[in-house]
Amino acid sequence: MKVLTIVGARPQFIKMSVVSRVLRNEFEEIVIHTGQHYDHNMSQLFFEEMNIPEPKYNLGISGKTHGKMTGEMIAGIEEVLIEELPDMVIVYGDTNSTMAGALASVKLHIPICHVESGGRLGTLKNPEEVNRIVTDHISNLLMACTNSAVDFLKNEGLEKKTFLVGDPMYDAFLYYSEKVSSRIPEKLFGINGEEYEIPKEYYYLTCHRAENTDDDKKLLEVLKAMEELESKCIYPVHPRNINTVKNLAARVEFKNILFCRPVGYLLSVYLVNHSKKIITDSGGLQREAYFAKKPCVTIFSYVSWPETMINKRNQLAKLEKKDILTKLDEEVKFDNEYPFGDGHAAEKIVEQIKYYLKGE
Repeated sequence: MKVLTIVGARPQFIKMSVVSRVLRNEFEEIVIHTGQHYDHNMSQLFFEEMNIPEPKYNLGISGKTHGKMTGEMIAGIEEVLIEELPDMVIVYGDTNSTMAGALASVKLHIPICHVESGGRLGTLKNPEEVNRIVTDHISNLLMACTNSAVDFLKNEGLEKKTFLVGDPMYDAFLYYSEKVSSRIPEKLFGINGEEYEIPKEYYYLTCHRAENTDDDKKLLEVLKAMEELESKCIYPVHPRNINTVKNLAARVEFKNILFCRPVGYLLSVYLVNHSKKIITDSGGLQREAYFAKKPCVTIFSYVSWPETMINKRNQLAKLEKKDILTKLDEEVKFDNEYPFGDGHAAEKIVEQIKYYLKGE
């Protein structure tokens, strides 16, 4: 039987890497890359270093408004679905690629498996929330990472098609952490062509959300906080923020921040595991910080993963220098709870797909 996988962004490549490894033992898999993440270090490098099956189709759709991007993706995915006629479609997470894939599939009566279902922020002002809700309600199988996600889906009447399988991102983090544990990492490449050695002690920052970077003053608050840290800060700059960062660096002298190009997954895993603390606005990096037992400060207004907020392991911070630094100074306690599964989410996802397609 044939399963068609739709991906388009960095976090989806990570989850797909572990699921595809299991899926291809049972099914023929066809991959569509929508092109949503197009930078080499955020796309092609992931396929190369994680040994992910190359996409059969790349739609090359990126850098547009939400509506235009989603509309073009639906049309492009629909053409592929009509040609390939898969038995099921797998979509991951909460991007425009996720919702576009689900909408194209449901209109052609093709069953949908949504991996990482049930996350809720409680506001439709967040575009990813819209993508999650729409996708969950039109999918046939909902693969939830955590108990909180299961509870959200139950509250929306989706209990019968919900399965608690764990987080494939946790599977990937365990698998690739072992691979890079003894590896000597390469240098970091700066946004202007510089080369940096990785410091012995450093903080790891990612900041790319529009609400944190669409205005110079907003991003500057984050960078001013990083300048006051006692150790260097490594900041891989998202392609959409590169001009903003360069404009700020031309006006303000930053001595403590290493502005570098986006890093591949293996190097990112190394940076997470060896960092002092993590500052991010990424839903994925929050979880990776939790997996690695690293204190995390999340610059966001909503709780994405309630499980990570235990004992101040992950704290929300306002977009203000003072609040970010205050949260970074908090004492953090660690325990041995594993709310993201047992590292075998991929096998459980594939099992549920098999049961569904056999009519069980």
